Amino acid sequence: MALGGTAKKLQKVAEMAEDVYKKLNELREQIVEVRETVTETKDRVDRLEAENAEQRAILEAIAKEQGIDLDAAIADAHIAQAESPAVDDETAADDGDETTADDSDETADTDQSE
Repeated sequence: MALGGTAKKLQKVAEMAEDVYKKLNELREQIVEVRETVTETKDRVDRLEAENAEQRAILEAIAKEQGIDLDAAIADAHIAQAESPAVDDETAADDGDETTADDSDETADTDQSE
């Protein structure tokens, strides 16, 4: 009986070791895939940064040729972008107030007719 129990335990340990080995291999494959993805992404980012630098240089040259103050244009764009959500919020608040005012007028009309 002791040998049978030991054999079962050894078999169980061997199966567990096989499962761990399979999982480790899966993890290795995933790590390789992640590394490849990271490398590809880095290459893309590097390429996009280079293109962006080229385009910026072209835009700066055109702006200089046209007498446009690039720093002022950039500042204006940032200001407009920062203000645009605030404008949307105010418009939504105004719309809500108008609806409330319309509702109260209707209520007053109803009260007068009774």
